[in-house]
Amino acid sequence: MNMHLGASKVQLSMDSIFVSPFTDYVFMQRALIGSLAVCLGAVPVGIFMTLRRMSLTGDAMAHAILPGAAFAYLLSGLSLIGLTVGGLIAGLVVAALAGWVARTTQLHEDTSLAAFYLISLALGVLVISLEHSNVDLFHVLFGNILALDNTALWLLAGIATISVLVMAWLYRPLVIECVDSSFLLVSGRASLIAHYGFLFLLVINLVAGFHALGTLMAIGIMILPAAAARFWAKTLDVIMITSILISFFGCYSGLILSFYFDVPAGPAIVLSLGVVYIASLMFGYNGGFLVKNRETRHLAG
Repeated sequence: MNMHLGASKVQLSMDSIFVSPFTDYVFMQRALIGSLAVCLGAVPVGIFMTLRRMSLTGDAMAHAILPGAAFAYLLSGLSLIGLTVGGLIAGLVVAALAGWVARTTQLHEDTSLAAFYLISLALGVLVISLEHSNVDLFHVLFGNILALDNTALWLLAGIATISVLVMAWLYRPLVIECVDSSFLLVSGRASLIAHYGFLFLLVINLVAGFHALGTLMAIGIMILPAAAARFWAKTLDVIMITSILISFFGCYSGLILSFYFDVPAGPAIVLSLGVVYIASLMFGYNGGFLVKNRETRHLAG
């Protein structure tokens, strides 16, 4: 009888710690739903970013949306629609200009993107500084996922839906491009559609991540789950499922840490994903450090 009572108390304690924040507080429910919506749209894009070796490109694009959000903030304040449209326009313009320069000049796309990214970042910080408000700058750079309202949730869900549908349409050419880019290049317009379609997916998911995590943290929810999953899975389908599950766990863990330790939710989510990545790097059975080290010792012996 005492054992049953003890087990019940432990179960009740565990539920109160890990479940009650999401059952008792509406803002935690919205934060969890919003972060999971961002994961559904962003994580598949992050997988192809790692396969195409575009991780740093995504980081540059995350900063490229800053001037659009900054101009929108000057015009409409912290308007959800204004910040979304502004960030989307800025990101698409930078992506299009970088691609155009790469195709019409001797510069490679990474160089042209870096140039436009630096210009965009400087312009965005300059515009934001005109308002002389550190609080608003913090909101733009690091997001405020705990303040999501129903309108923001509908926006994030809409972006995730568009992203999943477009990804399903581009899935085959993106896979072919990762395996043999030269084949797709000679197959007509498919290469161009896949390239700019993927940049479009990158931009809209960065805008969604911008609302939840800010411009500095948005790329983390794309890259870290995809990078961690590759230490546990070999096929693309399994990597996709594993990375989405990792992203869900990271969002849940980060929100729990934020609730109990009073730390910013966006960095807490990214740090939780970072812990999963480091653990995968060390213990993953698909090329993790310990597995590789053990195989090397075995071959040496």
